[in-house]
Amino acid sequence: MVAALRPFRHPALLYRGDTEYLNGVVPFLLEGLDRGEPVAAAVPGRNLLLIEKALDDRANEVRLIDMRQAGRNPGAILPSVLHAFAAGHAGPVRIVGEPIWAGRTDVEYPACVVHEALINNAFAGHDLAVLCPYDVGALPPPVLADAERTHPELWGLAGPFISARFDPDGVRADFTRPLVPPVGVVERRFDLGQLGSLRGFAEIWAARHGLRRPRRDDFALAIAELTTNSVLYGGGTGVLRLWADPSQVVGEVSDGGTIAEPLAGRIPPSAMTLGGRGLLLVNRLADLVRTYWVPGRTTTRVHFAR
Repeated sequence: MVAALRPFRHPALLYRGDTEYLNGVVPFLLEGLDRGEPVAAAVPGRNLLLIEKALDDRANEVRLIDMRQAGRNPGAILPSVLHAFAAGHAGPVRIVGEPIWAGRTDVEYPACVVHEALINNAFAGHDLAVLCPYDVGALPPPVLADAERTHPELWGLAGPFISARFDPDGVRADFTRPLVPPVGVVERRFDLGQLGSLRGFAEIWAARHGLRRPRRDDFALAIAELTTNSVLYGGGTGVLRLWADPSQVVGEVSDGGTIAEPLAGRIPPSAMTLGGRGLLLVNRLADLVRTYWVPGRTTTRVHFAR
């Protein structure tokens, strides 16, 4: 499978400390610039400042993106960062993308790993290189083990080597297992007849739980898109669940559909394609999107911070 990715490359950079980070990232970026390739760095803010300073007068040649903002929802990184940059340029493109850092929560992490696995599906065969740094001094061993499974090659002090554990499909299966809602959720079953009322219902509920505009409007729109998908593609019926905790409101939609395309909601459809933009919009609206599917059942959960 590694050979099938060519000319696409997706190495993980295993680093410890700022010096190793810059020694891995900056030559990768400068090599691209020297070859006339479009280059971007999408990394957390502190590392972005390190890169900008190290590049010195060449920093203005690199698209610098704060991943804490652009990648707050890991499901938005592929469409809004990687694909958006790569699609805007012809020929070889290279990107440093750092979606996983020590500050990621346990709730966010599974979505991050699925994102890393899906990069391989999204860009196999494309002339694109995406280098993903991993801080071995700050990230726990299971995270580093997952990096070996989502990246076909690894870069470290010993140089580049092929990952013997590369298994992105297995990672997706492991991290898209059933999500269990908490006790005491608001639950509402729906079909086509109730579809028109769900957006207003979600908006009123979110207002009662402290979500302010314009995020309240975004939450209601996300719920409307998910419930519409259930009616159109998930067997015509579904279940909406809503709950809140001190930091966020959460909505979840389950139906009897099966997601056949793992990149649904991650890669924009062509301009000539009808539909296929609902999940893409949800990923761009929410602070976090988690999805799991088994044959005959799909559940999508959206988190909005308040």
